[in-house]
Amino acid sequence: MVELNFAQWADPDIIKLILLAIAPGLAICIYVYWKDKFEKEPIHLLIKCYFLGCLAILPAVALNKLLRGFFPVPFEWYEITLFAFFVISLSEEFSKFLVLRFFAYPKKAFNEPYDGITYAVMIAMGFATTENLLYIFSQSSFTDSIRVGMIRMFTAVPAHATMAIMMGYFTGSAKFSSAPGKYLLRGFVAAWIFHGVYDTFLAINSIPFMTAGALFALYLSIQVSMRAIIIHGEGSPFRKRLQFLPFKKIASFVMPIIYAKKFNQRARH
Repeated sequence: MVELNFAQWADPDIIKLILLAIAPGLAICIYVYWKDKFEKEPIHLLIKCYFLGCLAILPAVALNKLLRGFFPVPFEWYEITLFAFFVISLSEEFSKFLVLRFFAYPKKAFNEPYDGITYAVMIAMGFATTENLLYIFSQSSFTDSIRVGMIRMFTAVPAHATMAIMMGYFTGSAKFSSAPGKYLLRGFVAAWIFHGVYDTFLAINSIPFMTAGALFALYLSIQVSMRAIIIHGEGSPFRKRLQFLPFKKIASFVMPIIYAKKFNQRARH
């Protein structure tokens, strides 16, 4: 484990590791925020969601330790599967869901379905950032820390994002449904299942091609997530109100000029 004292925080290598841990999650946050074309969320709420996501690692760890008492140390493939679903995935997704449901969901600013995706991703990226820091600084050398950070940049962090998008998609639908409970449940279950499948493939490394299975699960979840972003983005209730606004602005500027030119031409004749 990389041990640090106060003076070492200014070390260039330590700064590199911190940036490596933080940058992937922030990049995904910026992308999801940018995709919200019609009604951006308040920055202060997004920041709060991000940092609450960072803190959500605490109940996840506590729940993980509690659930370990009900499941044996996994050796066989079926034990690994149960452990991945009912210890790792359940503890992490439930902790993130609590923040989404009880902090972001009741907010007045949560006023369109896409907001569910935005807030869920901010929470998940905070969670993934804390997880990144723990993994990166638990390595025995700087080289190992860089290797772990680079691997997680293209695997674990995008995986957390895709699961958050699934959860957020259904949470956004729940907010404007007459039966919100079923959509909230679907969102949690979708994230839990995809997370469980992904972790199962990663953990069963004794069987050939299992890593390829995890990558395929990640690829599939990315495809589903991108579709979810498109559906809620294009279905924004603010879309119709704003889609003609640029035209109106241009017209209000151009039309007086056109009519002024026509008036001057007639005056000359």
